[in-house]
Parts: sequence; C-alpha cells; structure tokens
Amino acid sequence: MHMFACQEERGLSVVTMKKIAEICGVSRGTVDRVLNNRGRVSDETAKHIRRIARQLGYERNPAGRALAARKNHPVVGVILSSEGNPFWDDVIQGIEGSASNYDIYGSRLKLCTMKGYNVEEQLHLLRDLRSEVQALIINPIDDPAIAAELNGCMKDGILVITLNNDICGCGAHTYVGSDYTNGGATACALIAAFLGKTAEIGVVMGSWHILGHRQRLEGFKKRMEKEAGFHIAEVIVNEDDEITSYARTRDMLQKHPEINAVFLVAAGVYGACRAVMELPEEKRPLVLAFDSVPSTVAMMKNGVIRAILYQHPYHQGKRAADLAFEFVVHGKKPGKEQYILSNEIRILENLRGREEGIDT
Repeated sequence: MHMFACQEERGLSVVTMKKIAEICGVSRGTVDRVLNNRGRVSDETAKHIRRIARQLGYERNPAGRALAARKNHPVVGVILSSEGNPFWDDVIQGIEGSASNYDIYGSRLKLCTMKGYNVEEQLHLLRDLRSEVQALIINPIDDPAIAAELNGCMKDGILVITLNNDICGCGAHTYVGSDYTNGGATACALIAAFLGKTAEIGVVMGSWHILGHRQRLEGFKKRMEKEAGFHIAEVIVNEDDEITSYARTRDMLQKHPEINAVFLVAAGVYGACRAVMELPEEKRPLVLAFDSVPSTVAMMKNGVIRAILYQHPYHQGKRAADLAFEFVVHGKKPGKEQYILSNEIRILENLRGREEGIDT
C-alpha cells in the first residue's frame, strides 16, 4: 500500500516515466518536471517529451496530482490594484471562496494588493511572488515592463491569468473579465435611450494605463458614430481616487455647463457624484456608471445615477481562482483564452445580489 501511494504521488507510474526518459534520452527528473509543469526545461526538450508521452498514451492520474499537491503546498499568487476601490471587495470574496475549496489539497493563496497604478510597485510585487508561485492572477497595469515580467513568468512554467483587465504585449494563458469595448458601446446606447439624439458628454476615466478603461472609451466613441448629435465636451482622469474624482469632475462641470450626461468609466463614482449633487437639481446631468458597490447603489437611490453596467465581480474572482487552483492541484490548463462575463444593465428597480455570470 505504501509503494502504491508513492507511485501515485508522482502522477505517473514508475515504468512509464522510465520508458519516456529512456526514449527521450533524458533523466527521469526531467520528464517529471515537464509532465508536472515545474522547473525549467528547454522548449525543444519539453516538446519532445510531451510528444513521446502522448504517443505512449500517458494520462496524468488525478489522485496522484492531489497527493503531490498536498505534499508540495502549491501557491496561487494574486496581485490586485484594489485598495480604495470597493469593486474589488466582491472579487476578493470570490477568490477566497474558491481557495477554501482547495484547502484539502494543501494549496495556499497569497494575495497582494496595492493602491492605484504605479508600475514600479506592481513590478516589485510581481518579482517578489515569481519565485514562490505556480499560478498567478493579476489585474495588470498596461505597461511594457509588466508585460515582459509576465512573459518571464510564463517561461518559468507559471500559469498567468489576467483578471478584469488585460494587457498588451503579453500572451497570458487566459483572461477572465468583462468585454470592455461592449461596455462602452452599451453606455453610449443608454445615453441615446435616455436623452434622445443630442448629448454633451463629460467622461470620467480611471487611468490611461489600464487597457480596459481605454477600451471602454473606444467602444463608447465607436457607438457615438451613430449619433450625429453627440459630442464629448471633455475627458478627465481620476486614477480611481474619490478625492481626485470629486475635484476634477467639479472643475469639468463648471467649465462645461452644457454637459447633460456624465459617463463614469471606472471607479471614483462617489466623488464624481458629489460634484454632480452640488448643481441645482434641474441642471444635473444624466449619470451612468459601472458596478453595484454600496456607494453607487446609494447614488442610484438618491436619483443621481440613472443606470449602471454590472460585470459580475464575485464570479470574475471565483472563475479566475478556480482556473488557477485546477492548474496547481490537478495540472489542468484553462480550456479557453477568454472567459467573458456579460455586461448587464441595471436600474434601481432591478438591482439584485450576486448571480451567475454568463460565459461566452
């Protein structure tokens, strides 16, 4: 019984592993590293070993992977720009809920958070985690230095999952989040539905350094091509910070009293709405935002925000973590390059709790 357990721990019978090693002309340890996705092996050697393993009909043993996981205590790392942004509260609950389901395998979750979009800070967190994780979930800043570090992680055999935002220049294994371009287009269509054929629009961006924020604005502008009477009066950036959002939105509204619609691309919703509330009620613009965080819901109840687009934060977090833990525990790679959760229109009358997102 003891011998059987030891063989199963390796995830492959001793005879088959020896056979692959003999055919490939490498050590048994090299075969183990390739087939169990740990350690560095040259791409050419790894491809050859996997090809021979397929030809021999190799199948990884799930029970063996679980036993090996308990022994090795695999780590899933998470890096989020979540501090001061309530959207991430539900995302983190989803991640932690998933992690608890894999405790039996001895796996661990290491969650690192930061405020805002400082490239050097995110690089520091990445480099600290790189040597100790087998899978990484990250809400990445769209910067070449971050992309290069993530590409390095993948070369080391680390599974990389981009969460809620993607990044240019990095072919991450998979992305989990919403369709940002669609979100922007939907917001523009909502303004047309509320206001008709003319609108002077103020846009409150989160950060130019976040790909998804730029994609939302691009989707919004593309949809605007159908509305000849639509015009963007100004685009401001609040870095997802409430105080900055209040001050810059107030200045924008004073500078452009003609604005009759405000599109809030990301966070900083409460600060922007405070600025709107300083206007006389009859002069307040239509406000559209994302996510049903407590402050956003409060502003809907106060009549400041007319509608939101909901992007299933809890299920974004849970799906990303499920994919990561399936990899580190069972060696199962994501089946798709993208897991997209739907953008859903919510008004005060249909606000509700967490629901299952719809993958497409």
